[in-house]
Amino acid sequence: MKKIILTGGGTAGHVTPNLALIPSLKEHGYEIRYIGSYQGIERKLIEGAGIPYDGISSGKLRRYFDIKNFSDPFRVVKGYGEALKLIKLHRPDVVFSKGGFVAVPVVLAAKHYKIPVIIHESDMTPGLANKICIPSAAKVCCNFPETLGYLPKEKACLTGSPIRKELLQGDRLTGLKYTGLSANRPIILIIGGSLGSVTVNRSVRHILSKLLETFQVIHICGKGNLDESLKTTEGYVQYEYVDAPLKHLFAAADLMISRAGANSICEILALHKPNILIPLSAAASRGDQILNARSFEKQGFSCVLEEENLSDDSLFQAITQTYNDRQTYISRMEQSELHNAVDTIVDMIESLASN
Repeated sequence: MKKIILTGGGTAGHVTPNLALIPSLKEHGYEIRYIGSYQGIERKLIEGAGIPYDGISSGKLRRYFDIKNFSDPFRVVKGYGEALKLIKLHRPDVVFSKGGFVAVPVVLAAKHYKIPVIIHESDMTPGLANKICIPSAAKVCCNFPETLGYLPKEKACLTGSPIRKELLQGDRLTGLKYTGLSANRPIILIIGGSLGSVTVNRSVRHILSKLLETFQVIHICGKGNLDESLKTTEGYVQYEYVDAPLKHLFAAADLMISRAGANSICEILALHKPNILIPLSAAASRGDQILNARSFEKQGFSCVLEEENLSDDSLFQAITQTYNDRQTYISRMEQSELHNAVDTIVDMIESLASN
């Protein structure tokens, strides 16, 4: 039986594309294992999927001063030693890395044993962990055409992001039943990541009464961000977090407002949902969401409203214009060739595993 080790961790965004690959890998007869950090978010997600999991020591490599900069290199070295033992023990035919600092020791250990590695870079520009890993990779997959310019030409592959099939199997009527909303008026779905966005939440609620004249609103606002005063507002439902039913809420939505994390916007693209992206500001990040959003805007997939320009008026105007132009956005998304990332990447894995 062919063997593959998946790796990646630190955030859910470094895990969900791996989860999307697992059903297809099983269909192709792979024995699958996962290497992540001892107790990172990836452990719960992967063990929940029934995949054997090995934890290793992990440390973050930073470009800025932090007291942990003195201890984390030792954790990385320890992790590399543990990864060497695991790679030697399991002898995979190929390693697939979704990035994050826990992946660095695994990729370097695979290189030591001459095991081919495929890396996936979600954002427009490679993060530090993937920059370290790219020289050890046979192939580097990416989501954006612009990213190809940052990668070695002979390794770069524009694949898009692997999307979980079940996400595309939502049912609009089930979503309406779950939310209690009507089929007679269009629905806006606002989703700001697992923690929500205070800025976006505030702006949406400021213009809510005006929005509800035309739309209904599903607001996934993040933990601790519910507004009890709006609990009985007709046409408005709010949730801290939605798990399994999320696919049905996607199916019910006519327009989405979202941050611009790479996996989130690739899911929106796969669903062909007209959308407004409000990327995390450069002051609060390395600016990757802004670059992601601008690429989608350039390709005609999204309307972009930067957080610095977010106001009640600008948000309402963007919603009105995007909804009016919704068919144009849908048509551009339907023309995208980045809808078969799972098949493309599994074919790449098959090719390297058979060499």
